Amino acid sequence: MSDFDLVVTGRVVTTDRVIDDGYVAVRGGTIDHVGSGAPPAAAETQRFGDAFVLPGAIDAQVHSRSQKGQEDFVWSTRSAAAGGVTTIVDMPYDDGDLIATPERLTAKARSGAEQARVDFALYATLHPRDGAERVDGLVAAGAAAFKFSLFETHPERFPRVPPHKLVEFFTAIARHGLIAGVHNEIDEMVRAFIATEKARDEGTDFRSHGRSRPPVTEALASGEVFEIGAATGCSAHVVHSSIARGYEMAAGYRALGHDATIEACIHYLVLGEEDLARLHGLGKVNPPIRPIAEREAIWRHLAAGNVTVVSTDHVSWSLDRKTDRDMFSNASGVPGLEVLYPLLVQGLLDRGLPLTWAPRLLAENPARLFRIGHAKGALAPGRDADITVLAHRPGRYDPAASGHNVVSWSPYEGLKLDYRPVATFLRGRTVFDGSAVAEPGMGRFVRPARPVGSE
Repeated sequence: MSDFDLVVTGRVVTTDRVIDDGYVAVRGGTIDHVGSGAPPAAAETQRFGDAFVLPGAIDAQVHSRSQKGQEDFVWSTRSAAAGGVTTIVDMPYDDGDLIATPERLTAKARSGAEQARVDFALYATLHPRDGAERVDGLVAAGAAAFKFSLFETHPERFPRVPPHKLVEFFTAIARHGLIAGVHNEIDEMVRAFIATEKARDEGTDFRSHGRSRPPVTEALASGEVFEIGAATGCSAHVVHSSIARGYEMAAGYRALGHDATIEACIHYLVLGEEDLARLHGLGKVNPPIRPIAEREAIWRHLAAGNVTVVSTDHVSWSLDRKTDRDMFSNASGVPGLEVLYPLLVQGLLDRGLPLTWAPRLLAENPARLFRIGHAKGALAPGRDADITVLAHRPGRYDPAASGHNVVSWSPYEGLKLDYRPVATFLRGRTVFDGSAVAEPGMGRFVRPARPVGSE
């Protein structure tokens, strides 16, 4: 008689060690045991030799519905499954539907579950013209976090929240023990610098976008976020920092006892401003990609433990939204779900850093950040059996080759990847077998553990 439903063997990677000749034993969709040596009997045993067996990634920043009729959960979670990402945390800035009411969040959770191939959690937000009275209802509806922006991309879809409103919102969120994540750019400064750049070169220089958002606009915004968090007792999270200074600031606030966390998007760890000469609009993100020297400084912060999580800030704009000669006319954001794990692992191996950083930055820390560590984030007994297997399959990345991405372009096209996902398991069930992805409907809406103050 089989002891377990599933056993996966390989080089098991946890946050503190690599277990050669290891295995993960699964029963009832959860992990029962992690060990080494001869694996126990199971109804199904999948042997992966010397491939890495890691916890499924939790991508802390995904925009599935930024462009109506373009991607949606049916495609974002397909890319996720193929990339070893077993949970996405989706942003609230849906095209035509700001997720700022309990009813909208509930509707998104319902429609998302019909499409999702992997699990998902949801950010909520609040419109700046409203008060904080909807926080309680959004928490009850299952919001895992709240997201705001200090820069206004659009007055309705992506509005700016001024500092005095952030104080009000943070105060209400603090009662529930959830994080408030903030897009960290000072609106007035950026708009002034954009005007300067447009007068100079009409936005045709690939460096114009970066010059319009110099590091000081980001550093000042990050300081504002952390200071408001400190003043209100709210867990303050900077959702992306393209500059080393941001990580220094977060570490400083943590040293003073504040819950200050910070996120490094994978593009800041892989690309440099120098790459924009060939990428142009395909590499446009906010905050912008900085010179390679800044990229390497962020890697030093990662090695020092100052990076909380690594994410994609994934969005799959149609190609016509990314190829305008004028940098300022292009949409901001890039796809990355299919290569998040391979790119981070590549960077760690290339720099001689421990592979154990990958499960910490892509699973354990995100699970804690979104208060879903009761179910997600580790190869540990009692957690969901979300497992990713990366095998040595060296080659150059071709975003069009797999068929798992709604777009065929990527800023990472042509980059060397030594390891690729060959299997992804969601709660012990195969959602990617190395070529095919599970059908829609496999994924579930993940709620945080019962928040503080929600009884």
